[in-house]
Amino acid sequence: MVPNLGGPCTHPLSYSVIFSFNTLLISETSKRRLTACLLERRDMSLTAAEVVEHPAFNTVIWDLKPTEKGRCAVAHGRGGPIDIAYEIHGAGPVKLVWIMGLGAFKWYWQRQTVDFGHDQPSKYSCLIFDNRGMGESDKPVMRYSTSEMAKDTFDLLDHLGWIGERSVHVIGISMGGMIAQEMACLDPERMASLSLVSTAAQLKNTIGYFENLRDRINIFIPKSLDKQIAEVKTRVSDSWLSQPDQDGDYPTNGDRFAAQELTKRQDTEGFTRKGFICQALAAGWHKKSPEQLTEIAEKVGRERILVIHGTTDNLITVPHGEILAKELGGEEMGVTKRIFEGRGHYLPLEERAEFKKLIEGIVEKAEAMR
Repeated sequence: MVPNLGGPCTHPLSYSVIFSFNTLLISETSKRRLTACLLERRDMSLTAAEVVEHPAFNTVIWDLKPTEKGRCAVAHGRGGPIDIAYEIHGAGPVKLVWIMGLGAFKWYWQRQTVDFGHDQPSKYSCLIFDNRGMGESDKPVMRYSTSEMAKDTFDLLDHLGWIGERSVHVIGISMGGMIAQEMACLDPERMASLSLVSTAAQLKNTIGYFENLRDRINIFIPKSLDKQIAEVKTRVSDSWLSQPDQDGDYPTNGDRFAAQELTKRQDTEGFTRKGFICQALAAGWHKKSPEQLTEIAEKVGRERILVIHGTTDNLITVPHGEILAKELGGEEMGVTKRIFEGRGHYLPLEERAEFKKLIEGIVEKAEAMR
């Protein structure tokens, strides 16, 4: 059925740019009208309601069967026990520990879980887990800190028997990268490699006082679902959001990204305001001094460290990544640094293939040092 293109640009076809005019039995005038519609609706994104109603909504969380899953009681004598929910994917000798960021669930790593734990199961074992305060893990109301969350992770590793010198490759994004720094402070010799993604040694004001204050306050202001999703989307590059859905049948990457966020928000037991605030305060108070970073670099080994950031990251801006890499010793001292031009905060999503290569590169480099 040919859409009526005489009125407002509201037809569902206008949501997608992945079609050929040659297949549409419409006039040249209608084609020009359709083109104008697409240009007029610049983001072409679905509303929250449309995202949920889309047939692809149930495909957002992939059905990936773990090699092992369970719950581990951590923080004994530190305000616990606190149960941490975890999964292991793959059964290989190279152990990868993936640490997620603020307000995110373990399944946010699903693309990397496939790339390493399912596509290469005899080589890698991938540990993903929900930090305290999120997902299927416990959410005690208490003061959280990145150092305590690092200890949670070590408790989990001890439970799994992932122990010993140079036993684990740790990859942390955002707040997860802060937790990874704390792990490297607490037990640097345990790190086979350390990958720090879209993170900081300390959050600093790099965008102006009032803009920074507004952004911090806005985190805690209740908003409609559409406004929540629109705000989260600003953390990702426009160019990636507007591309056709690389993982399924949504019109765009942005629509699938929105579906992921809406799936999380529908889980009212897993994603709670109290858990989010506790984690946000932990990230806000995180600080590693230049002296501490130097010690991390020397004890972990600069050639084992990778720092990745995007130039358009507006959550943890790129100067944070530049400073982090420099204070760890910089490229001239052996640290591997990669800055993605025009990319935002979610690099494992925006640059999945290149991100995989970078992680494989630092892991293989570190494994060769054994």
